[in-house]
Amino acid sequence: MEDILIKTKNASKDLLKVSNEDINKALAKIKDGILNNMDLILKANELDINNNINTIKKSLIDRLRLTKERITDLANSISDIIKLPDYIGEVIEEIKRPNGLIIKKIRVPFGVIASIFEARPNVVIDIATLCLKTKNACILKGGKEAINTNICLVNIIKDSIKDIINPECVNLINSTDRKDTDILITKKEYIDLLIPRGSKGLINYICQNAKIPFIETGAGVCHLYVEKTANLDMAINIAINAKYQRPSVCNSIETILVDYDIKDKFLPLLAKEFNKLNIKLNGCKLTKEVIDCNLIDDSDYYIEYNDYIVNIKVVKDYMDAINHINTHSTKHSESIISENMEAVSNFYNLVDSACVYHNASTRFTDGGCFGFGAEIGISTTKLHARGPMGLKEITTYKYIILGNGQVR
Repeated sequence: MEDILIKTKNASKDLLKVSNEDINKALAKIKDGILNNMDLILKANELDINNNINTIKKSLIDRLRLTKERITDLANSISDIIKLPDYIGEVIEEIKRPNGLIIKKIRVPFGVIASIFEARPNVVIDIATLCLKTKNACILKGGKEAINTNICLVNIIKDSIKDIINPECVNLINSTDRKDTDILITKKEYIDLLIPRGSKGLINYICQNAKIPFIETGAGVCHLYVEKTANLDMAINIAINAKYQRPSVCNSIETILVDYDIKDKFLPLLAKEFNKLNIKLNGCKLTKEVIDCNLIDDSDYYIEYNDYIVNIKVVKDYMDAINHINTHSTKHSESIISENMEAVSNFYNLVDSACVYHNASTRFTDGGCFGFGAEIGISTTKLHARGPMGLKEITTYKYIILGNGQVR
């Protein structure tokens, strides 16, 4: 590992000398490499699927699986990144002082970004390409579930860029030993920023043990609140999308809050549609009085299932809903379905989460959907980035001061 860290750190310095034009050429080569090696990627991924099919739940297998369509989408997302501005070197702010000094705030790379992630092989492409676009080197450490896919993808990336830039700017720690993670998250002399992507357990472990500056990402106890003035057909459609379309991802909902005044009308509609989709229903006492569901208590509303399971709670009004969300959410994404603009305005202002929606699915909390090309993660903290992290969010800045002999 020490050898990989040293090579990556040195490669990060080489990246500073590479032109933006060559960076984009390297990204185009990665896209071609992915499309030209699709069968190789699918073969490696199938090996990972077969190794885990009986040991992890169905929704996580879906997160692990790569298909031709998903690989093509990943490759096409690189074209979107190429088209995005080259932010490195951008003058963010310029200040002219009375003494003649000109102070420029300049956007620069972090240097080396490390990411630890679980069964998400698409993360390899997202992080590597975003880092290259911003002239950051990256170190990747994925979970054992996707080890073969991860190795395959990183080898394709390194082979694609080797004639343009130093291939050591993208490296994989392919050990699945937890002890290597313990070591990696202490290597602040080589790594400038750590971005974990995975379960609540992984995020908590990083928070408690990392000695490198890090950003909390991913854990998503997201809420959909159906306020009493909501268009119920819209609410049903959004609920289905936000829970069923891809339940294993962090922007899917785990809890549906329903106003007391519409519980007798809305909950049977919801139960009918969710039962068709084999979504398990959990609920509070008031919910269970209206529909057949498993009775749960307050502690269950903290759970991120990443599965075809949803919690339901009946609330008095929008302030009750807001209080519940601020108590139980992971500050990721929340949505209100309502035609009452007073309720919507209070929801916007008082809900303390990175992304707050009105009449839309939380599934849009995604770098691609936000026009960022891709994302390196979804930050649920407030320093230094929040929400989907695109190119700007993986840069920092320094000050350049121009003088002509000034002294203090």
